[in-house]
Amino acid sequence: MLARSRAEGVAGARVLEIGGGIGALQAELLSAGAATGQIAELVGSYEPYANELAREKGVEERTTFVVADLLADPGAVEAADIVVLNRVVCCSPEGVELTSVAAALTLRRLLVSYPRDLPWIRLGIRTVNLVERLRRRSFRAFVHAPDSLRAAAEAQGLRIAKTGRTIVWEYVELQRAS
Repeated sequence: MLARSRAEGVAGARVLEIGGGIGALQAELLSAGAATGQIAELVGSYEPYANELAREKGVEERTTFVVADLLADPGAVEAADIVVLNRVVCCSPEGVELTSVAAALTLRRLLVSYPRDLPWIRLGIRTVNLVERLRRRSFRAFVHAPDSLRAAAEAQGLRIAKTGRTIVWEYVELQRAS
């Protein structure tokens, strides 16, 4: 469950989780008081699992799942108060552009997480990509320059409110400038 201070910031909000898979974060935000949640995902096979999670959390009536490529069609979803890009910009060579699209869809807050730009993380991603290539899979992971990701959001009128990091991941919370 989200901390109380976080819950107060989401009360009544519309949430959009881009590349959310099963929508774990939007389900948590709905449980914390957000009004509605939407998952925009490239992979439609996540939908039954997203629906199951929403049922388990008791938020199925407030959740929708949309299969859409927001880089090709940003109008496939409506703007939301809170937009989440959790560990998804690294799945696209156009991660910076995806951040820009997400920022344009953000009414209040954008939350973005991405791999830290460190030599050992770049090596790990190259290793993952090599394994994927050897397995004849098309998936590739990418490390984007954090400054470029942040600049893409700031160019859409957002301002950095908070940053943080773990061993592997870095995150930034941006807010719409008043």
